[in-house]
Amino acid sequence: MDPSWARALQPAEGAIREIGDFLREQASEGKRYLPAPSRIFRAFQIPMEKVKVLIVGQDPYPTPGDAVGLAFSVDGKSKLPPTLRDIYEEMESDIGACPKSGDLSFWTEQGVMLLNRCLTVEAGIPHSHQGKGWEQVTDLAIRALVKEKTREGKVKLVAILWGRDARSLAPELRGAALIESAHPSPLSAYRGFFGSRPFSRANRALEEMGLKPVDWSGNLG
Repeated sequence: MDPSWARALQPAEGAIREIGDFLREQASEGKRYLPAPSRIFRAFQIPMEKVKVLIVGQDPYPTPGDAVGLAFSVDGKSKLPPTLRDIYEEMESDIGACPKSGDLSFWTEQGVMLLNRCLTVEAGIPHSHQGKGWEQVTDLAIRALVKEKTREGKVKLVAILWGRDARSLAPELRGAALIESAHPSPLSAYRGFFGSRPFSRANRALEEMGLKPVDWSGNLG
């Protein structure tokens, strides 16, 4: 975790300890949680001052091998999960290209934070760690990020909110440029995600802020 986030999350130290106790209890019962412990806080490796786009997910992929600590991303050698396939389909339609693998870590190198509201999940059981304390931690992080990025009335943050859970954070993100739609899951993508053009919209917003746009597809060299 970058020191900027360690400071911001200090008020949630007690909650993080309680979550740690919960995860150890799960492990003692033979229940596997994802991602690997070393990757749970991976989204916070990007320094707060470098974040210019926030994409909020729900929780990690529950399939072993898919969860890597970054929302929506998988290992570069993994098969694309259905949700990520839908994201790439929309990206192809929006900007004419998409990444060659499911590894989205190159987004983080450009200032995109891929944050799940819940940072862990029990293997094979989606949403199983909701309400266990992670929301308190990640909501605190989002509030700290908004405060950092809206200093002196100057907006320096784009927030992409996909689905009901992420969109519920809109009040916390007041001041940021919001891009909202249905979730890219196959269950809801046709209800407003497809055709929402989030990638070109985000880049236009960044340019209006005087910030460099994101190379979403990784094909610009």
